[in-house]
Amino acid sequence: MRLATELRRLREAAGLSSREAAALLGVSPAQITHIESALAGVSEQRLRRLASHYACTDAEFVDVLAAMATDRTRGWWEEYRGSLPTPFLDLAELEHHAGYLWDVDFLHIPGLLQTEDYARALFSYVNPEFPKGEVEGWVEHRMKRRVIIERPDPIPYETLIHEAALRIRVGDQIAARAQLTRVLELSEAEHVTVRVIPFDLNGFGGAGSAMVYAGGTVPQLDTVVRDGPNGPVFIDSEAQLNRYRTLFHRVEAVSLEPQRSRDFIHRLAKEL
Repeated sequence: MRLATELRRLREAAGLSSREAAALLGVSPAQITHIESALAGVSEQRLRRLASHYACTDAEFVDVLAAMATDRTRGWWEEYRGSLPTPFLDLAELEHHAGYLWDVDFLHIPGLLQTEDYARALFSYVNPEFPKGEVEGWVEHRMKRRVIIERPDPIPYETLIHEAALRIRVGDQIAARAQLTRVLELSEAEHVTVRVIPFDLNGFGGAGSAMVYAGGTVPQLDTVVRDGPNGPVFIDSEAQLNRYRTLFHRVEAVSLEPQRSRDFIHRLAKEL
């Protein structure tokens, strides 16, 4: 889908219609429409020809698009196709390909830091009609997503967690203490940065900026993920990416430093 979007953007930037692009490539206009709708793939050779016709001079960007066109990865998330909504599979695939992740959360512990008990309590509460077996599938999927920060070559991960998310007891007291302990353990890793947004900030109006910012192989392929009524919503327009980058850094600037954040979480855990 992202490859299709980028090819459409390149064509539009070149001021060409799909019919004109098709003529340059020697295919039908319908084939260009299918490629740009992710209904059909495109070979590396054709992709490079299109990029040339579109006067795209960013060789690194074209190389990355070519790699996307030829990628045949079938990751662990594919086993959940048909049992979980597609956007959740897309999220796992996005994280798999990301170069880094920034996360901002205000009401819940970030998914990548959640314990099984926390995730189970969360899914059971939000979806009370789910049978136990289905809840376990959601929990299992969430736990497997952690591979990107637990594998031998983890990606850099920075999360800003509001004090409210740390204090809300999604499960019982024991589960809450275990969850805070888990956050503390992960925060000790060199590639994981945890910062706390305390309640007692003056002039803080950033509570609407919850998001995951996924860094792409090149900046043009960055993606913001926000929660929607039916699951994750993916945002990739340049203007919106600039907006969310700015928001992240504004919230980061008023968050506690990593060591102060660990001390803060440790105190909360002792209170339980």
